[in-house]
Amino acid sequence: MSLLSGTSARTGALRTLILGLAAVGCLAIAALALVTVTDVVGRQFGHPVPGAYDLVRLLGAVAMACALPLTKAVKGHIAIEFFFQKMNRRGRAATDTLMRLALLFLFGALTWEFVRQGRIFQASGEQTPTMHLPVFWVFWVLALACGLTACVTLWHLLHPSRSMMRPGRE
Repeated sequence: MSLLSGTSARTGALRTLILGLAAVGCLAIAALALVTVTDVVGRQFGHPVPGAYDLVRLLGAVAMACALPLTKAVKGHIAIEFFFQKMNRRGRAATDTLMRLALLFLFGALTWEFVRQGRIFQASGEQTPTMHLPVFWVFWVLALACGLTACVTLWHLLHPSRSMMRPGRE
């Protein structure tokens, strides 16, 4: 059976992964704010944070990526309701299904590409310019986030009338 088969244990496992990634994203945002504030204050006293630019770039990418699966799971994305509500029920269902299939393909392709890029950067030893931190792992976080977002999209395809998660209730 797949992770998305509809059993509550498997759905629970997917929710746990989504919430875990969201927690990582929250930590990344907190760290990003801490680095930024520390750098700004430190600059006033002639002691900026070395590599602040590198850290802000990496933490921003991680925070953004980690928010994707949860945003998709709670249906927190922007929708064009004006046109959608003008359709009949069958038209809405068809449009919703087509959009979810397109998203499934998109996030599947992004997952593949981020894994590929991560491997390339790992093999080349690519690093941030100032702190010389390896960057390959950021692409793997992006791949994980896109893969989970594809799983959520598939779950919504298989359970079109059900809600996977509700904001603030998990």
